[in-house]
Order: sequence, then C-alpha cells, then structure tokens
Amino acid sequence: MTAAQLKLPATTDEYAEQQKLISQMVSSDDDLAAALAVAGLSYDDLIYQRAHEKRWTGGAPTKLGDFKKLVKGVPVVSFFTGCGGMDLGFEQIGFETIAAFEHNEIFCRTLRKNRPKWKVFGPPFGSGDVSQFDEVVEALTPLIDTPFEGIFVGGPPCQPFSIAANQRFSRSGENFKRVGFAHEKNGNLLFDYVQLVIRFRPKVFVVENVPGLRDLDGGEQLSAAIELLRQEGYAVNEPTVLNAADYGVPQYRERLFVVGSRTNGKLVVPPKKPHVGCASVLSKLPNGLPNHETRTHKAGSIERYMKLGYGQRDQLGRVDRLDPTLPSKTVIAGGTNGGGRSHLHPEIPRTLSVRECARLQTFPDDYVFLGPTARQFTQVGNAVPPVLAATLATALANAYFPTA
Repeated sequence: MTAAQLKLPATTDEYAEQQKLISQMVSSDDDLAAALAVAGLSYDDLIYQRAHEKRWTGGAPTKLGDFKKLVKGVPVVSFFTGCGGMDLGFEQIGFETIAAFEHNEIFCRTLRKNRPKWKVFGPPFGSGDVSQFDEVVEALTPLIDTPFEGIFVGGPPCQPFSIAANQRFSRSGENFKRVGFAHEKNGNLLFDYVQLVIRFRPKVFVVENVPGLRDLDGGEQLSAAIELLRQEGYAVNEPTVLNAADYGVPQYRERLFVVGSRTNGKLVVPPKKPHVGCASVLSKLPNGLPNHETRTHKAGSIERYMKLGYGQRDQLGRVDRLDPTLPSKTVIAGGTNGGGRSHLHPEIPRTLSVRECARLQTFPDDYVFLGPTARQFTQVGNAVPPVLAATLATALANAYFPTA
C-alpha cells in the first residue's frame, strides 16, 4: 500500500476512511506501524468510531508543586522503595530520604538516575533485601541512631501464612514475640520490616500495602504485626484505606496505610477533594518526553479498539477504553510483548505509554524510568502516586513533626 493510499483525510467521513484503511491492512496482513510511518503518520492520528463525545472541563489534578514544605531535613529510611513514588511525595513536604533499600537492580538504576544523592542500597551495591536482617542493620547503623528520630516507610509484599507458621508462632506462644515470623522457610517480609522497626525504634513508621492485606489470612497477619508493635510501645492507628482519586489524583487507586508512633501525636485523615478526569493529564503531551514510546499494535487490534465506547473493554486484549471525564482505572504493573497491559487512551485507539501512565500516577515529567519497557510499566504500576504520598506525608508532618 502506498503512502498516498494511506493518508487519513480530515473530513466528516474520517472514521469511515480509517475503517476502510484498517480493513485493507488486516486483509493484506501488512505492517500497520511501518505503513503509517511511510505516510508521515502515527498511531496518534487514529480515532475511535465515537470520538470526542466527552471532554474534561473541570479543574486540574493536584501536582507535587501544590504542596507546602512543612518540615526540614526530617530523615526517612525507605524500604521496598521501588522507583520512589512514596519518597517523592515525602521529599516534597521537606522530609529527606537518607537510605533506600530496593532489591531489583533495574529499579535501583531508576532511583540513582533521578536522585543521585540518595544512598540506595541494592544491586550491584548490596542485595537491598529487607529479609537480610544483619545486612540491613550493618548498612543502617552508621547512618542513624537508635532510637531513630525520623520515619521508616515500607510497602512489603505479603504472602499468606503457611499452616506451619501459624502453628509455630501462635499468638499465645513465647516464640510469637522473640522469634517472630522471620523464619528462613516460613518467613514473611512484613515481619522482616517489623523486626527492623523494633531494632531501630523510629519515631514514626508507615506500612503501605494493598487493601487486601487487612483480609489476608482472615486478618491474622496484619493483626499479628500490629500486636508486635504495640507490645514494643508503639501507638498504632487503625489501618486506613485511601483512594488516590479522593486526593486530586486522576486515577482510582486504593492503598492501605498503617501508621504508628512512639509519641502522642494524632494522625488526621486528610479531607477529600473532587475527582479529576484522566483527560486532564492525557489530552496533550509535549514532544520529546521520556518514556513516551507507544506500542505498535497490529491492524487487527486497532480494528477492535476503534469500535469501543467510553469505558468499554476489548475482551480479547483485556484492555479498557478510559472515560476522559472520570479518573483512570488503576494503573497496573504491566508492560509490552506479553509483559502485561495498560489501558486504552480515551481518544486514541491505542494503549497508554509509560509516560502517560506515569502522569496518571502523578510522577513529574522529568522523572525517568530505566530498563526495558515492560519493566518501566512495572515500576510505574507498582508505585504509590507521589501526590497521595505527599498527602500522607502532610498529615504525618502535622501530627508528629509540627515544629520540625
């Protein structure tokens, strides 16, 4: 097919012309991406059958720059850091990440690229593995005092207890407190993190996780961790679930937070804000942004996508077209080439780029994600939205560091 045949006329019949073109490409099994490039076009020139029927006319989403500095230099130690979403939010409020532990080497590269002054413990400079208690203690001891007058922040991946672990560490048994759940075979990263809190006694700690942690093993796991910390003198708030969409993030995303302190401060849940449509960050992206390469879909996929209405799902590809007037569905830790999936752009029949997902997550445009595209999606999808983290950090500053 020639470039002349491929041009998409900007007329009221644009969709019909596009449909004819895509059908021809499906029949001929030609490479759609190559053919578009020859014509000087891109996937962003394609449209849905029903396009621009909805527009976001509301306010702008909350940005990191909207938050005030409330503390200065209060130290934070970050565990399970990922690509740094929580740390960016805390940084904006004035907290200072003095150590970050992350076991994935690609994620560590992203952290070092964007924050070269942070002390990042992880490959190739140590394991970054929080389950390696002695290694973590050795790394932290020269950096912080005990008790530590800052914050520990961590989002440990959690797995169900084994039957053996439940039997070995019965709540009424002596081993419950002394041995804990750091058993080599039946251990759990949540309790590895708790053990470090007990060892260094930070003024405040945060456990961040998915809401399902409350129900894991019938709630036994989280209750056991909280009980351990209360026995060590910490006042632990009730587990609180915050939806990022309630705090100016253009995405539905629920996260569970457990906050404890060895002081008498009172944590106040921040007031909610109106929801913001995802089109507020997806409508127009400047040229040249990092991590904005889009997937080269086959013509058959585009043919299915362009028939979808707002909010509808392509069952074969298991992707959803976003509604521009609503927060995005939860950004997921997917990728390309079988590594996962992202949602469909509300007005362009293609999946979102890493940068577009990062915007839904409220990462700044100059924050660069390294590694293969699939792992870039993983980093973005696993992160706490920095704006949500800054919202929590604001509450922590007001409750526990009001004169810092």
